[in-house]
Amino acid sequence: MVFLDESGFSLIPNLQRTWSVKGKTPTLVVAGRWTKISAISAITVSPKRKRLGLYARFYANKDIRAKQVGQFLRHLCRHLKGPIVLLWDRSPLHRAKLIERFLGSYPRIQAFHFPGYAPELNPDEFVWANLKRNLANSVPRDLKHLRQLLDRPLGRLRHSQRLLRSCIHASDLSWPR
Repeated sequence: MVFLDESGFSLIPNLQRTWSVKGKTPTLVVAGRWTKISAISAITVSPKRKRLGLYARFYANKDIRAKQVGQFLRHLCRHLKGPIVLLWDRSPLHRAKLIERFLGSYPRIQAFHFPGYAPELNPDEFVWANLKRNLANSVPRDLKHLRQLLDRPLGRLRHSQRLLRSCIHASDLSWPR
């Protein structure tokens, strides 16, 4: 089983807390450029639910299009054995003709869409929430620095069954404990 989603990260910081001397508005100097990293990831669940995996790809200053989704799915097919049940949202990317043709040529993938406007059902959304929470109050200098800031929490997620399981259980899916 594979839960897939896309997200993005920019150089503009996500502030969760600020402080300053009373009467003085806090200010933060940032690079000010709208450069970004687009990302795609998937949480994988083994058939017996004993092993979870996390796959991710990042694209600097690039939007994720159907081509990148197809490349990512091909990457998953190379690394996962057996049939794949793919669950994802109803993004136009996932319904693009290129993706429909791709799925038609890979019969081992069965794709299903979550209901519309239901991100709380997709465990992969909680991967992005975790990464963004870890980036909070960071001020990346450039895209290379932003990518470095993403690598540590992503690695922690990848190597922690407990954290990946928490993403599954945080979703509104009915899942045995």
